[in-house]
This record gives sequence, structure tokens and C-alpha cells, in this order.
Amino acid sequence: MPSSLRHRWTAAALAVLDGQIVDVLAADHPQSVRHVFYRMTDPRLAAPVEKTENGYQRVQRRCLALRRSGSIPYGWIADATRRGFHVSTFNGQADFIRRMQGLYRQNLWTDDLPRVEVWCESRSIAGVLQDDCQALAVSLFPSGGFASATLCYEAAEDINWRRPPRAVVIYVGDYDPAGVLIDRSIEMELRQHLEVELDFRRVAINEGQIAEYDLPTKPRKGTERRRLDIAATVEAEAMPANVLRGIVRDAVEGYLPAGALDVAREAEESEREGLQFLADAIEQAEEEGIL
Repeated sequence: MPSSLRHRWTAAALAVLDGQIVDVLAADHPQSVRHVFYRMTDPRLAAPVEKTENGYQRVQRRCLALRRSGSIPYGWIADATRRGFHVSTFNGQADFIRRMQGLYRQNLWTDDLPRVEVWCESRSIAGVLQDDCQALAVSLFPSGGFASATLCYEAAEDINWRRPPRAVVIYVGDYDPAGVLIDRSIEMELRQHLEVELDFRRVAINEGQIAEYDLPTKPRKGTERRRLDIAATVEAEAMPANVLRGIVRDAVEGYLPAGALDVAREAEESEREGLQFLADAIEQAEEEGIL
């Protein structure tokens, strides 16, 4: 990209940027807008954006325009920061069973296995990790920065109620003066209430990953007085979404017996077929006036 286009976004330059965004999301989705933004700051791209708030807003606007034009599906952008609250209703027993059968999950985490949970610093990251956490049947907790004492207490009490042999927390957060303290605060709060051993693992972002994955950094805020040893900061969204999901999946799957996921999927398919048969039988009985 000519250097002049870095500061003057012509229609042609925006078209190139749009193509880059579509390519990144087509290869890996869903991603948060911030994940896409960091991919767009790569100077090797034909139309990179500046690593500033203005650059982020530009990518945000282009993502919205691409969604509204139909160039990318709305579902390719993850946003767990705003959610509605819904009430489910059903047209009879058969309808209930059919709609619930897809939610049936085989118990992956038997009583002899640890209670594994994924915690992350932001809802933005949670939106990217949610599908994988659901597939692995582990709870996902976005802390929203420093977690409230209530959230940590209730999470610990839920673990205590389940009585696992131990608990494991897989954590994802920013590498910055506040971010490296958030996970310590969560761990401290959980340990105050847990009645079982806790293995707390920060899997991203760690200092070594910055060089390993060539993650884009930002200078620390001049007014920040915490952790003066951290010269440059990295947001968790700077890690490519597919890489971040892979790190989390590998960490969680490490606590499962070999082949457990495949066995569970086969069992789930069989159980869902049984639920479908039951729904069909109920519907027929309703039609015949038996129910």
C-alpha cells in the first residue's frame, strides 16, 4: 500500500481493506471486531490500518458496512457484550422434546475428573471462546476486568457443591499492568471459598507468547503506576482467534481421557435419536386423542 494511503483512505483503499476483512473472517469465524482490527494492523497487508483508536473505529465501521451489505454474515462477528433475555415457550410436549434434543449433552466430566472452567478478562474474548467451551462442556466466565467478589464466591460455591477431586481454571487475559493482576485477584478470591485444590493456569497472554506469535504491542499508559516492569502491552484480542481457541482447547482437552470426546459424540447422537422417536410417538398419540 502506498504510504500516502495510510493517511488518506480513498474508495479504492477502502475496497482493499474490505477485501482483507472478508478474507480474514472467511478463513476463521466468529471473531470479535477487535480481533479483526489487530489482523488489519499487519504492515504486510496491502491496506493496513493504523494501530490507534481511529484505526479500530475504521475497522469497526467497515465490518458493520460489510454485514449490512451482505458481504459477510452477521454471525461471523462475535459480540457477547450485549445480550437479550428470552423466555422459551413450546407448542406441546413433542415440540419441547424436539427443540431440546439438540441441547442434550453426554457427561464428559465424570466424578473422577477435575472441574474445569474457562475464565477470561472480557466479554469480547468470551464471544470468541463460547462455541469451543460449549463443545467441551466447560463453563465460561467473563470477569469484565477485576471480577466481583460475588461472582467468585458463587463460582466457588458451585464447584464445592459438585465435589470434584480438584478444580482447574484456564484463564485468558490482557498482558498489561492491570491485566496481569486480574487473574491473580480472581485466583485469590476463588481460593478463599473453595474446599478443593485449585490449579489456576493463565494460558494467554503470556510474556513469551508476544515474541512467539509476533503479537502487536502498545506502549503502556503514562499515568499507569502498576507493574513498571511491563514496558509494552498486548490485548488478548491481538492473538489470532483460531490460535487462541486452539490454546484453550488444548489446555481443556488435556484433562480429558483419550478418546472421551469421540465416545461422547456417539452417545449423544444415539440419545438424540431416541428423543426424536419419543417426540414422534407423543405427537402421534396427541393426533389420535390418546394424550
